[in-house]
Amino acid sequence: MTTTKKKVKSDIEIAQQSTLMPINDIAARIGLNQDDMELYGKYKGKISYEAIHKLNDRPHGKLILVTSINPTPAGEGKSTVTVGLGDALNRLNKNAMIAMREPSLGPTMGIKGGATGGGYSQVLPMEDINLHFTGDIHAISTANNALSALLDNHIHQGNELNIDQRRVVWKRAVDMNDRALRQIIVGLGGPVQGVPREDGFDITVASEIMAVLCLSHSIGELKQKLGRMVVAYNSSRQPVTVRDLGAEGALTLLLKDALKPNLVQTIEHSPALIHGGPFANIAHGCNSVMATKTALKLADYVVTESGFGADLGAEKFLNIKSRAADIAPDAIVLVATIRALKMHGGQPKKDLQTEDIQALEKGLSNLRKHMDTLEQFNVPYVIAVNRFITDSDREIASLIKWCENQDAKVSLTDVWAKGGEGGIDLAEKVLHEIEKNQKVFSPLYELSESLQTKIETIAKKVYGASKIEYTVKARKQLKEFEEHGWGDLPVCMAKTQYSLSDDPAKLGRPENFTITIRELKPKIGAGFIVALTGEVMTMPGLPKKPAAFGMDVDEEGRAIGLF
Repeated sequence: MTTTKKKVKSDIEIAQQSTLMPINDIAARIGLNQDDMELYGKYKGKISYEAIHKLNDRPHGKLILVTSINPTPAGEGKSTVTVGLGDALNRLNKNAMIAMREPSLGPTMGIKGGATGGGYSQVLPMEDINLHFTGDIHAISTANNALSALLDNHIHQGNELNIDQRRVVWKRAVDMNDRALRQIIVGLGGPVQGVPREDGFDITVASEIMAVLCLSHSIGELKQKLGRMVVAYNSSRQPVTVRDLGAEGALTLLLKDALKPNLVQTIEHSPALIHGGPFANIAHGCNSVMATKTALKLADYVVTESGFGADLGAEKFLNIKSRAADIAPDAIVLVATIRALKMHGGQPKKDLQTEDIQALEKGLSNLRKHMDTLEQFNVPYVIAVNRFITDSDREIASLIKWCENQDAKVSLTDVWAKGGEGGIDLAEKVLHEIEKNQKVFSPLYELSESLQTKIETIAKKVYGASKIEYTVKARKQLKEFEEHGWGDLPVCMAKTQYSLSDDPAKLGRPENFTITIRELKPKIGAGFIVALTGEVMTMPGLPKKPAAFGMDVDEEGRAIGLF
């Protein structure tokens, strides 16, 4: 007798076979009417400024932050758990919403995949969200490059601000992984073509404009922050800002619609705000303040996520976004998978389907470090073990027992296969932690501390580094930035997501390692200083076989091969 193996549906097949509700019906579920919505077709919409203003006097709901261990090619499913937890809370008759980031086309066409969850825990329409969505990221690209054009035109037209063209720090941007654009020359071709200088491109989600948009509460604040952005230095080495150029009004105009949060839905019709998308390895890695705070006014519970592992996204949420938005999570979910833990323990990706308790136990050091990090912020957390079909019963039992021996709350979740039903236990444990919580959230450092102290606090307390080294350029910048009055800003570390160190090859919990600070970048509009470590790039490259080569579209306009 022969048996046929049941085919597992892909994420896109599940999404395309799901039934969506009109977005106005989703809006009605959270107390919004048709006049509060600006529609982008039947299933996407932006919440109007007028509707957001009407919510000002409402109290905030409870905030749940989802983070994870260091990501691996084996997958962690942080977005999937975020969606599944939101659906599970609604299954428990809680008024819950989800607030997540928008995907970038660069990783979508490259290797990472989308950012809409997976399996039966997805936000829809996933094809639209993972491609052009409502045009927010395109608007940011346009504003970024308009500023570049205005800056180069100013230099060409007489350079009234006496900008030193060798010290222009503003780069152009494109929402694609394109290593060929990292360093370019502009202005070639003679006097009428402009002034030649070195330039380069960042990926759009690394643009300061993305960070500014995500940390702004209103159009007025957006304009103020845009005006403070540093674009260059003059011949006296003093900073030149967007306000000096007089360009903040035009940039705000280009972004006026992009600032409004986007409302979509999950497969189970939970309301979700998908808005903003700064990378966590080169920016602050959180969705917009506008979306998070709007959701907190509309729902009793809001599930949000931060990018990559707790060493990047969660640290920046807790030290940067929490301050900027005046919010703090009531509980944190730390996502781990047995597959990823085994990779951190040394098992090769090709062997992950094979049971390996020894590799799992060795990889637990990575989970333990992220637990230690979260405990320093004084926020209760629950470990979510995101189940994969290849996990053995012995591996699951071993991980659960280890967590219990650490006195950690743990939940085995199966939201990819079961949607909200697979997250009920996690939801109940998170609710219990919120209800009994007596802790008071505390950031890791004081803003009054020096930039160097903040950098070293993060490197030692979050990464576990034993030593921090600075290039000559970075040490000079530390001194200059303090002299410019920027020393009281938080620090946004740019670091590989794959390791606690700045070397992506060092998995698990590396020890006795050095973090190297090679350069600092002023993001004064966003309100933080970026410290670049190791070899991290602000413009990624595509892999040898980009995911784009597997994508297509059928005669009905339906996407093919999009995860």
